[in-house]
Amino acid sequence: MMLLMKRLLPLAGLCVLLAACGGSATTAATCEYAYWDGTVGTCLPAGWHVVDRDGLDQKGVPRDVVVAFQADAPSAGQFPTVTVTKEPLARPVASDAYSAASLESVKGLPGYGELDTRDVTIDDVTVKLHIFSAQPRPDQPRTRFYQVSAASGNAGYTYTAATPLSVESGLENEILLILNNATLRKAAEATK
Repeated sequence: MMLLMKRLLPLAGLCVLLAACGGSATTAATCEYAYWDGTVGTCLPAGWHVVDRDGLDQKGVPRDVVVAFQADAPSAGQFPTVTVTKEPLARPVASDAYSAASLESVKGLPGYGELDTRDVTIDDVTVKLHIFSAQPRPDQPRTRFYQVSAASGNAGYTYTAATPLSVESGLENEILLILNNATLRKAAEATK
């Protein structure tokens, strides 16, 4: 159903392209900005910004990445980034079914290891927040991924964060804030 490996390879590459030296993200995980672009939304903590499409194009990010959110401060030499990808579906699929399929599809990634799975509510539907490690590209280090998927109409959306294997709790809380506030409807624009 999904070509998740195809989606994770560019994300893993994006993390390397956005690499920098020094610093770490330690801001509190509270909503500073409710993001809504007409299709997808979330809540961003202080110290995070939306990466414009031109910036993504310059880095060679595929068009299925509809938006990316990035921390202003690096962590372990990388700027933490959350991407949102869109996958066209042949027919409408329920969010919980799409979430389950997404979770299963990553199990075949090189070096896959499940770290945690939690229930989260996206637009009144319980889906899985899946935290796992993998090494999608042999030329890059093993990575920790945070992922939540949901569907709307004939499209599936996946919010994915990639971090070093060891992540500071402040950064993890910021990523979880973004993923827990994922939405595919304008009514949910307000902070949960």
